[in-house]
Amino acid sequence: MKKKIALLMAGMLTLATLTGCGGGKSPAASTPKAETEVAEGAAAVKPEINLIVAHNQTSLENPYAFGIKKFKEVAEEVSGGKISVTLHNGTLGENESELIEKLTMGAASMVVASPGFMTAIGVPEVDMFSLLYLFDSFDHWEKAVDGEFGNAMKNVIAEKTGNQFRVMGYWSSGVRDVYGKKAIKTPADAKGLTIRTQSSSVQQEFWSKVGAVPTSVAWGELYQALQQNVVDSAENDYTSFMLKEHHKTDNGKYVSETHHDYTTRLLLMDGNFYDSLTEEQKGWIDTACVAATEEERSIVYKMAETSKEKVIADGASVTENADMDIEAFKAIAIPIQEKFVTDNKMENYLELIRTTK
Repeated sequence: MKKKIALLMAGMLTLATLTGCGGGKSPAASTPKAETEVAEGAAAVKPEINLIVAHNQTSLENPYAFGIKKFKEVAEEVSGGKISVTLHNGTLGENESELIEKLTMGAASMVVASPGFMTAIGVPEVDMFSLLYLFDSFDHWEKAVDGEFGNAMKNVIAEKTGNQFRVMGYWSSGVRDVYGKKAIKTPADAKGLTIRTQSSSVQQEFWSKVGAVPTSVAWGELYQALQQNVVDSAENDYTSFMLKEHHKTDNGKYVSETHHDYTTRLLLMDGNFYDSLTEEQKGWIDTACVAATEEERSIVYKMAETSKEKVIADGASVTENADMDIEAFKAIAIPIQEKFVTDNKMENYLELIRTTK
């Protein structure tokens, strides 16, 4: 499995730039230095474990930054300084593929990543997280990933990767909406629009069946692509496209709250490393992961509201979710969901999600 992962990393470097989930206000933004300070009161204790925790977003306003900072605070506090944590906010890798490679090489201890990369290493089941209209709300998403469904997916990932990847927490990157050169309320309104999408095959199938034209554009190049009419529209969460100011372009100023994707991101650790720890050490890390996950989600939800306010204040036009024909979009998504779970023998997983309330 390790050899397979290593062989596929080079091919994934380009793919990772296409999934964009936020970041700094411009590619030229200064890169924050890694944070290495030990929690107050713990400096006199020699660490037993030195952890490197990273994500690929350079903006310290990003929820990931708040999440890993909370991990550091709690891990160093509950361990009494026996764990030391170094944080990298976009300084260990420019994209998720580089971070995953660092994790598999032992150059990172824990990383935040989208699930999609695992489809390339023999875990097609994780593309279930990419199915659109799978969740109805953040509350539904939380109950599903924190319940039987989430536990089952953790087991699948650990088993299929030889314990190379252990899910330490399910994080969010918000709920994704469409923004473009015109408002869309129904699938018919999107007919013929070029739309920058994530690279997931199930998501591209959905937008094709809506009538739009899925297009690949690197996240860092999307502002220019919208500005220069390379694409008519894109889809992402308010915080991500607000931080990149996509809504200030002519092809980004009409936001349509499709709420098609309550996103899942993974806080990952090498499961074999985790299993090598003592029960006490595992307990410290588990406690910190729970606190970090709660913090990251809390920031995501708060920023969704404030980012929407900022987008509107900047002059963007918003079609509220209540004014959308969501049922028409769901009617396209549900057959894709059902085909996926049939092909991957995951009907029971879908049932777990649908019956979670």
